[in-house]
Amino acid sequence: MKALVKQWVGRMTESFWLLPAIMVVTGVATAFALLAIDRGGWLPVSVMGSSWLYNGGGTGARTLLGAIASSTIGVAGTVFSITIAALSLAAGQMGPRLLRNFTRDRGNQFSLGAFLGTFSYALTVLRSVRTQQEGAFTPHLALSFGMLLAFGCVATLVYFVGHMASRINVDTVIDLVSDDVAEAFDALVVEGDNLDPPDLGAWREGAIVVDDRRGYVQQLEEDDLAHWAAEQGTSIRLLVRRGDYISPGMPVAVLTVPVEDADGAIRRATALGASRGSRGDAEQTVRQLVEVAVRALSPGINDPHTAMSVLDRLGAALCTLAGKTLPNGVHAPAGKVSLWVPNVSYESLCDVMFHMIRQNAAGNAAVLIKLVDVLTVVLATEPDRTRHAVLGRHIEQVALDVERTIGNTFDAAEVRGRIHRFGTIRNAMAARSPLSSALLGLDRDV
Repeated sequence: MKALVKQWVGRMTESFWLLPAIMVVTGVATAFALLAIDRGGWLPVSVMGSSWLYNGGGTGARTLLGAIASSTIGVAGTVFSITIAALSLAAGQMGPRLLRNFTRDRGNQFSLGAFLGTFSYALTVLRSVRTQQEGAFTPHLALSFGMLLAFGCVATLVYFVGHMASRINVDTVIDLVSDDVAEAFDALVVEGDNLDPPDLGAWREGAIVVDDRRGYVQQLEEDDLAHWAAEQGTSIRLLVRRGDYISPGMPVAVLTVPVEDADGAIRRATALGASRGSRGDAEQTVRQLVEVAVRALSPGINDPHTAMSVLDRLGAALCTLAGKTLPNGVHAPAGKVSLWVPNVSYESLCDVMFHMIRQNAAGNAAVLIKLVDVLTVVLATEPDRTRHAVLGRHIEQVALDVERTIGNTFDAAEVRGRIHRFGTIRNAMAARSPLSSALLGLDRDV
């Protein structure tokens, strides 16, 4: 149940309509509050006679409020049209999966909400205005505040145009997605050491749990499921993790000891969705950034500089993981392993980051050079030797692509020189010798 609640809260906080809806309700509530003040005569006579407040009659008030309402709803339609056009441009150039970054943008939501809220406020106040023949009621305070809201809408329109112009810039989009990657990586790191994983043989004769649902795992409450397994005296080896797709009848877990309602416990600890959510899914956030680079390398766009910018951000993200521990998915709340979840590893992250870019950059010496340089920077910051082997495997794949796809001998030699520098730094770190010569390119021995 907690997983479903978290899924619902996540959808609400990232929905496009929530903030505009709140601003519309706020506008209506503010109108009723100010009308109550006007009707109650709570304002002193000195304030009512001030030149800062509206002092006209009912006819003028209706004209003014009608102008505010008609203009704000018209501009709101224009804002919505501009947003849709920007979304179409972003979907075509940077990928439809990045649309969420535009729809959850608070600047876009606030701009639309400001116009809709002012429109709702003006309509609410307009219905209370009475001319001399109808009883003569002119809400001076509410009218004055409506004029202030109209001026605020003018400023909001200027802000929105500049904001949207910056948001459709590819470098801005890359930075926004990079922030998501950094946030996901920070949440991924664990303090201290992981528990030792148990022998898989413990589940060799275990009971299989299947799931009849379908969809991507968007939420997974590992701690709740681990405590439930410990209370039931069993141990669960999950076969899926956050971001995996579950098909009807698919095996999702193996239990050492069969327990009644195990499928119900797993169902309560997970929440599925039609799309793969990026919140809490480090690999998915990386895929969104990689998609920008892959589209930039397509023949229709042919923008290698964007791909190189993405590689810089990916390298910076890996540098933040240097020397830090990633979770291995082992949970033992009662001192005994009760849950083991397949988890994100350094190798899987690197594969998601670099495989597709390298494959689509085949024959592009500039992008391959940047890829090798990024891997070299990550290598120089990473003290873990096992991670050096992961980075070295990607370098070997780049070397194979160079021999296969780059026919220009000078370009190929340039990439080989960068690969040679990677090997020099790796050997220097393995021998625990000073890196200064390797970093400056003075040591030519691999």
